Amino acid sequence: MKKKNRVKKNEEFQAVFQKGKSSANRQFVLYRLDKPDQPYFRIGLSVSKKIGNAVTRNLIKRMIRQVFTELKDKIDSHKDFVIIARKPCTQLEYEEFKKSLIHVLKRSGITID
Repeated sequence: MKKKNRVKKNEEFQAVFQKGKSSANRQFVLYRLDKPDQPYFRIGLSVSKKIGNAVTRNLIKRMIRQVFTELKDKIDSHKDFVIIARKPCTQLEYEEFKKSLIHVLKRSGITID
């Protein structure tokens, strides 16, 4: 995932939280904000210390980025996403993890074929 595809600054995170819409399942909370003037989507990740140690948190972030990399052609452009990982996601294998993330994307109204 390229740097241009990441939400990095606190102001950007706050804009997505305050102006965006959210949806959730047991493993993830997804916030999305429409940005019509932006030619690509961006993602921001939030994985709390409650999830586990640094190794576990980095693994979760890598898996989320990998799912978005695999789905990049199917996800609508012109949006910012912030994904908050919840504790149950640490128990999942990659395929279940991907399925759960796709589920929360569909709940949010993002079309994935």
